[in-house]
Amino acid sequence: MSPSHRQKAPPQGANVAFSRSLGLFDASMIGIGAMVGAGIFVLTGIAAGEAGPAAILAFALNGVVTLLTALAYAELASAYPRAGGGYSFIKKAFPGPVGFASGWMLWFSYIVACALYALGFGSYFWEFLATYFPTAHDAVVGAIGLKAAVVGTTVLISALFIGLNAMGTAVTGKAENVMTMGKLLILAVFIGFGLKAILAAPAGLGGQFTPFFPTGVTSVVLAMGLTFIAFEGYDLIATVAEEIKNPKKTIPRATFVSLGVAVSIYLLILFVCIGAIHPQDGSAAWQFLGKYQETAIVKAAHAFMPAFGVTLIIVGGLLSTTSALNATILASSRVAFSMSRDRMLPAVVSRIHPLRRTPQTAIFVTGAVVLVMAVAFPIQVVGSSASLMFLLTFVLVNVSLIALRRRTHGAKSSFRVPFYPFTPIAAIALNLFLAAYQFEFDPRSWFITAVWITLGLIIYFVFFSKAVEETAPKVLEVAVPAEAETAGSYRILIPLHNPDHVRPLMDIAAPIARAKGGKIIALAVVDVPRSLPIHEGMRFIHHKQPLLNAATAYGKQLGVPVRSAMRIAHRISDGILRAAEEQDASLIVMGWKGFTSTRDRIFGEVTDQVLNYAPCDLITIKLAGDSAFHRILMPTAGGPHAGLAAEFVGIIQKETGASVTLVNVVPPDADTEAREAAGRWIDQTLASSAIEGRVDRMIIESKRVASGLVKAASEFDLLVIGASREGLFSSVVVGDIPEKVARYSRCPVMIVKRFEGRVKSTIRKIMG
Repeated sequence: MSPSHRQKAPPQGANVAFSRSLGLFDASMIGIGAMVGAGIFVLTGIAAGEAGPAAILAFALNGVVTLLTALAYAELASAYPRAGGGYSFIKKAFPGPVGFASGWMLWFSYIVACALYALGFGSYFWEFLATYFPTAHDAVVGAIGLKAAVVGTTVLISALFIGLNAMGTAVTGKAENVMTMGKLLILAVFIGFGLKAILAAPAGLGGQFTPFFPTGVTSVVLAMGLTFIAFEGYDLIATVAEEIKNPKKTIPRATFVSLGVAVSIYLLILFVCIGAIHPQDGSAAWQFLGKYQETAIVKAAHAFMPAFGVTLIIVGGLLSTTSALNATILASSRVAFSMSRDRMLPAVVSRIHPLRRTPQTAIFVTGAVVLVMAVAFPIQVVGSSASLMFLLTFVLVNVSLIALRRRTHGAKSSFRVPFYPFTPIAAIALNLFLAAYQFEFDPRSWFITAVWITLGLIIYFVFFSKAVEETAPKVLEVAVPAEAETAGSYRILIPLHNPDHVRPLMDIAAPIARAKGGKIIALAVVDVPRSLPIHEGMRFIHHKQPLLNAATAYGKQLGVPVRSAMRIAHRISDGILRAAEEQDASLIVMGWKGFTSTRDRIFGEVTDQVLNYAPCDLITIKLAGDSAFHRILMPTAGGPHAGLAAEFVGIIQKETGASVTLVNVVPPDADTEAREAAGRWIDQTLASSAIEGRVDRMIIESKRVASGLVKAASEFDLLVIGASREGLFSSVVVGDIPEKVARYSRCPVMIVKRFEGRVKSTIRKIMG
């Protein structure tokens, strides 16, 4: 290859992302490869021995339980297609320690699964050699021992697939496709011979399944607990979401394809094993399968397949363990990558190779832990803990679905869980039931799980909690039921806090919205103490809903389109400013209580911040008494703020028919020239505004402008004043006069401030 055609790495520091190279077929093969693993070969005999023919029912019920959670995965993965799968969903709903714990459990569970598959391959491989190449088997085992031979094979096969994953997702996907299709073909041949044997003697089929519950109905539950681990694997599709083409549609389809194929194969294999075997000792088929436990399928192949059947099943076992190992290394490394990207693991783990577009560090770190786990730990003991952690993670995924639905009403997902919320609630209950059963089956699994989670939380709080807190969002969006979008680019944002202020603020905003052909956005902000994670505000959003309902209902009365919005924030001002930016607001209309109890604040923390950093025009109004405006007083001395104030006064006057008095304040000893200048300010304001109807002029004599206006305002229903630049307080660019007038006037005071092009990045800097 010539140098000009070689693939070149991006420049140092370039933003390297995953390559979307997996289509529907590839994604489905990942799920099928992980689900149809060594478990089907090992668990068929065990389940039949425990429940008899009812093992089919146990497998079918496990399929239903799995489907309930798969529905949640399909919706969440299509709405939030990020690497990490279940961890990403839980972390989005519950950031902080809960999110970390979910990733920590998933990573451990996938690693244990990898170790189990690798060890399974080693055992199958040496069983294969013992059967067909006994000389080679005896030579190696005689020299180093069977355990060392199995461990050596485990290390080699693990290293092979770790390297394969590091080469690239496309290579990994192609290898997965070949191995999965190979084992599906082998299982199809096995099922075909079994069905042929059944059809050869159909009359005896009923006897094979009678009695259906030979060991009791409760044995079905026992068989479900023993075999549930075989139904894990579809979730791996969601963990590689960032490498799947068109993930919003592909992930749900691949999830259901993989689950449908896997469950169908499980049921057919169990059906033919029970229906086609006729033991010579007169025992029932299910007893025969239970007797041979892990090797039951091999014995079944002896019973109804030609001589090559056993060889075929052993090869199928090898392909099953390798395809499951390959898919699980792929998934586990993506969980580690996603946790690192969220600053919950060292940053080096989230590096993506610029050429191969794979998280090589995450793959190698995960692979190293897999090798240690496979060689040094009693894998059968920690295996049951991995199954328990999967169940607990599935519970959290369903809880996350409910939480995110409440917050976003489904986001932009191409798939939605049917019969919500009953479906996720049922999934939570069933997964918790199976998790509780794990204690009955193997109490050590709960102890190991508790120790692993505790260790993880200690690591989180010691090393990562501060970094996570620094990057945590300061404002959280909560989607609420909204009216259909209406035309009009002029948007008036009304932050609501006091129920008594809903109508007065709407009475101010509605005329402006009608005049501008725009709409009103009613905003409620849930404030959360800084000591608590921001997502804790989700528990209190229902307290704010009545405010939004009242605004929407009153907007219908006024004939103005109203849309609702909600934010959760540590500071109310952050929620208002972020909403104004995200909603592209043209105007904010907000109330003010008329005083502040904080000495270093002008209007109070919330109002001060919004006045200073609003990314649009702003009306701040001190509400007092009735909102029916008949007489409006407007001081004017020129300036952009006064011009905007005059524009709004003209709109309100046209809507209400109120009289308007324009006023200017001069000192008591002002000469004729000063009084004429005051009159010219009034004339200029009139000439440049849309104020019509009855307009009076007033010149007030007062030593202090603010006190003169406060005294004059006592005869009016509303005082409208533009912000000024002569303020003594540099933190709020409103001005000393408007501040004092607003504070001491007994009538409602509306302060108008025009947006002067402040850069939006300033807002982001203030809010982090």
